[in-house]
Amino acid sequence: MRICVVGPTYPFRGGIAHYTTLLVRHLREAGHTAPLFSFTRQYPRWLFPGRTDRDPSDTPLRVDCEYILDPSNPLTWLRLYRRVRAEHPDVLLLQWWVPYWTPCLTTIAHLVKRNTKIKIVFICHNVVPHEGGGVIDRRLALTVLRRGDALVVHSEQDRYRLLALLPTARVYKAAIPTYAQLGDQPAARPPRDLRRDLGLPEGAPIILFFGFVRPYKGLEYLIQAMRLVRERVAAHLLVVGEFWTAPEFYQRYAEECGVSQAMTIVNRYVPNEDLQPYFDLADVVALPYVSATQSAVVQLAFGFGKPVITTRVGGLHEVVEDGVSGLIVPPQDEQALAAAIVRYFEQGLAGPLTANVRRAAVTQTFSWRQLVGTLEDLARELGVEG
Repeated sequence: MRICVVGPTYPFRGGIAHYTTLLVRHLREAGHTAPLFSFTRQYPRWLFPGRTDRDPSDTPLRVDCEYILDPSNPLTWLRLYRRVRAEHPDVLLLQWWVPYWTPCLTTIAHLVKRNTKIKIVFICHNVVPHEGGGVIDRRLALTVLRRGDALVVHSEQDRYRLLALLPTARVYKAAIPTYAQLGDQPAARPPRDLRRDLGLPEGAPIILFFGFVRPYKGLEYLIQAMRLVRERVAAHLLVVGEFWTAPEFYQRYAEECGVSQAMTIVNRYVPNEDLQPYFDLADVVALPYVSATQSAVVQLAFGFGKPVITTRVGGLHEVVEDGVSGLIVPPQDEQALAAAIVRYFEQGLAGPLTANVRRAAVTQTFSWRQLVGTLEDLARELGVEG
């Protein structure tokens, strides 16, 4: 098949850029022709809460692509439509995750639907934003997604949300694949050097909270839990990721809970070559999300062979199997979270859960081949041959 893909890739950073890159690689490895069209710019600077949307990695994930689309410039929308039409693909694969994309994706999809027989498939990373979901967000999602011939989601929660908006839509669910290939990058330094450089106590178990720090990720509940954890286990909390909210709030929170000496903050986006040392250093990854659909951080942790302690929100419990690849607790419950962390260390669960994760990370469930297979199946159901 010929499948045109639109989405971020290097030099843009983050999970969706990695997702796009790896998906295109695996589509091509499966024998499909998959031209990728990416952005010249994603967001105006005033709209982006982070320091930059550019990837600082010395060893970035890369794939051949054309940089065309600027969501703020309608002339580039028309240019992208013309390039897609010139490729004569069977399928146009568009990605949706925030309402900001509504004008450009609606226009592109409208032009394609009106003037070609190309099938449009949306991959919905989030049907509505993590910190949104109101009437306006749902209306914008409906405006865009109703133009798709099929839609792919990564959680049962998003499948329900989509069917509530579009009851007759063709909706397919596929797990987010593992990000194990990021572990193929050469490590910048061994974990023992990282422990020393960060001033972490020797021998202390390390609980890793990883990724952009945003309110919906529930870091404050993990800080509260640390007070209870420290009564039983001399663990240290390592928070690694760029803060999209004031880090001082969490530092004061740790002081009030009496665990400021047991928490280290690394407030930066981590380039690919630095990922493995952080995960190698960790004994477990804790993601106490308050809300979510899915999390690429889970698949990043699995890719590095680390179990995950997380909350029963969104589709997280569909990926983290309680007692097998991690532990699941109720959201916004620091006592349950603390009890799970203590149990993990006191009952010696690291060994068996790690072994399970390393097996699960290479199974069909979390493989890119599984996602490619889902796209192939839905294309056939849409009448695409090849």
